[in-house]
Amino acid sequence: MPTSLGEGLRGLAAAAPDAPAVTDDDVTVSRAEFEDRTNRLARAFAARGVVDGSMVAIAVSNGVRHLECSVAAWKLGAVPLPVSHKLPAGELEAIVALADAALVVGVDPGDGRAWLPADHDPSDESAEPLPPVIGPSWKAPTSGGSTGRPKIIVAGQAPTMEAVLARAPTLRIDRDGVFLVTAPLYHNAPFMFSLMALLQGHHVVIMRRFDAAETLDLVGRHGVTWLYVVPTMMGRLLRLPDKERAAADLTSIRTVLHVGAPCPEHVKRGFLDWFGPERVIELYAGSESQASAMIDGVDWLAHPGSVGQVTRGSMKVCGDDGVELPPGEVGEIWMRPDGDTTTYHYIGAEVRARDGWESLGDMGHFDADGYLYLADRRSDMILVGGANVYPAEIEAALSEHPAVLGSAVIGLPDEDLGNAVHAIVQLSVPLAEVEDDLRAHLATRLARPKLPRTFEQTDEQLRDDTGKIRRSALRAARTGCATGAVPPR
Repeated sequence: MPTSLGEGLRGLAAAAPDAPAVTDDDVTVSRAEFEDRTNRLARAFAARGVVDGSMVAIAVSNGVRHLECSVAAWKLGAVPLPVSHKLPAGELEAIVALADAALVVGVDPGDGRAWLPADHDPSDESAEPLPPVIGPSWKAPTSGGSTGRPKIIVAGQAPTMEAVLARAPTLRIDRDGVFLVTAPLYHNAPFMFSLMALLQGHHVVIMRRFDAAETLDLVGRHGVTWLYVVPTMMGRLLRLPDKERAAADLTSIRTVLHVGAPCPEHVKRGFLDWFGPERVIELYAGSESQASAMIDGVDWLAHPGSVGQVTRGSMKVCGDDGVELPPGEVGEIWMRPDGDTTTYHYIGAEVRARDGWESLGDMGHFDADGYLYLADRRSDMILVGGANVYPAEIEAALSEHPAVLGSAVIGLPDEDLGNAVHAIVQLSVPLAEVEDDLRAHLATRLARPKLPRTFEQTDEQLRDDTGKIRRSALRAARTGCATGAVPPR
């Protein structure tokens, strides 16, 4: 019989009750304490209407409580839905309504829906174990769509130890290590990896926010074995003073995994030199999890720039006509899972599918040895420090300002974040007169990563007669690249 996630964590607590489970800036919680706290919190959720199959929106900052919310949801058969606690009210309301969440933790959604503050004290509830239950899914991260509207990606894996931990060996999430959470837990990758680590008996150490020097300190202090980073973090760590880097104790590290954005070659090589190529792995996959590719540092040095060979599911590269392309030719990457597996379903979006294959809009090519190399995204999504930013959403917010006649949003290369958001606007007044007001206007409607770094006024017609924007051409004109080429990073 499958083991529910709640049962799995209870077993870990029984085996080593005093072992640390989760640490944040304020507290360390043992496995036994974590078990009791999540039982109490689950009952507080149930008292507010959460049942088997419910969605629980978690709008909580990084800390012990964030992981407790997911586990409490599992113990009721509910599905955790991580969202940013910094979302503007309208964006949060749209996601919560799309999910029809039974409960929101951390923020009042403002629509009369049940909610709990992040610091709710459930100590009056019973800490006794709850009956085992296996809900419909173990997670439901959110994402924007190519239209700028939110979507929810409901994982196809059941919330069982067997299903959730099936990929742990490939990801090198072994038993009883120490995992450092460096990124916001509302992003799918850190959310997923931290919960997998918790289920493997790891001590999960959570940073409130990333800081390069503090990361090195925490690795040495806690004996971190598994470190998650994105290229922006890697660059900031490499820019620390040589003396500070040399003094860091990194001997405990067994695995450094990076995802989230294309990694500049000089950053990748710097990390391989620092940590050793055998300890660094790179993963290419979507939250939809149809297929994935992976490469370690040793293999990368032999195939620089590659994201590896396909390790799960199947991938192929096709032209616009759907015909598979030969090695070396760039096209759209199509994926499908192994067998009849269903790895996800969308709420709020349609699958881009063709003859049993699906695409996330990524472009790339395979070489003759089956190594995958990524090119630009087919869609217009902008990767800002590993966060997905969709131009249509920003353009919609800009259109609400009375001075804006039209707009096009693109990403421009940025040394630190990979890309920075740049807004090209048609205005009824000079930009200098309205730029501060535009920034204030957008700040009430968009999360911080989506706010334009720079503005540019134009008299150019930004949309064609069909209402479409050629963002690739706009970007190429501002980076000196041929249309469709990958600009320098």
